[in-house]
Amino acid sequence: MESLQREIILIEKVCEIYHKISKLDSLKSSEDVDSLFTELVRTCIPPSSINIATLPADVQEIRSKLIRLCGEAEGHLEAHFSAILGSFPNPLQHLNEFPYYSNYLKLSRLEFDILTEHYSASGQAPKHLAFVGSGPMPLSSIVLASYHLKDTIFHNYDIDSMANSMASHLVSSDPDLSQRMVFHTANIMGVTDELKEYDVIFLAALVGMDIDEKVKVIDHLAKYMAPGALLMLRSAHGARVFLYPVVDAQQLQGFEVLSVFHPNDDVINSVVISRKIAEPVTIDDGYNHHHHEWRIDSIMPLSCKYCEFKTFNDPLGQMKMIDN
Repeated sequence: MESLQREIILIEKVCEIYHKISKLDSLKSSEDVDSLFTELVRTCIPPSSINIATLPADVQEIRSKLIRLCGEAEGHLEAHFSAILGSFPNPLQHLNEFPYYSNYLKLSRLEFDILTEHYSASGQAPKHLAFVGSGPMPLSSIVLASYHLKDTIFHNYDIDSMANSMASHLVSSDPDLSQRMVFHTANIMGVTDELKEYDVIFLAALVGMDIDEKVKVIDHLAKYMAPGALLMLRSAHGARVFLYPVVDAQQLQGFEVLSVFHPNDDVINSVVISRKIAEPVTIDDGYNHHHHEWRIDSIMPLSCKYCEFKTFNDPLGQMKMIDN
């Protein structure tokens, strides 16, 4: 009973904040905007047993609208600080100006640890990684590339050319990252064969604001990713579902879910890692040419089970901004 009462109070508080946010003239960074979203995050971070499937229809609708408002506000916040950082001669030396930088440090470390546990291509780090929904301030890519994956090429996809221009400017003065960070302006639903080139693909939490949109993107990735490649997704758990969309294991058709981690600190996003299931292959047995529904990994030596299936070159050379 006490737990139920806490949930009711929490939901009432979230709805109250939503109504205040929805009345704002703009979601661009300001004292009122920052104050309300900070209050919302603080309300949703504590552990909660809320089950979104049992929420009333009106609360479900508020949640859907709130996630979109959060996404819009997050975009404005990142663009605001990307412009500020971009005014410095060496923007990457001032990343701690961004108010949530410490969260990105923690989240990236968590994702790297989870990735390392499951990525096993001859003990090497991924050569080519894609981040879908990188935005004007691609902190995840920057942190991973700077501290954890120091030889990996990062391909950052965003549908907004201005966001990519701002993001590219942030790394342009860095002699290392300017050569390892590539920016593609494209709707990921229009990207096909290129997806086979990536050992790992990260899908940002706000790519696909509702479950139907998210599943369409996941299905598209399942169709074109290379067998054995890893998909890293960000989800939400507890009351944090009011901030970000939720990804359930059953929605990852074509993938084998390897691990799901729900943080209980100030890192908001849950992390889901999955592996693209290999397609069935035709086996010629030398007699009747039977078609066996065997997966590639079932006919590879155990020591090579998760080896790369293809060797890639970087065809982009010095070109780091791509409009598809």
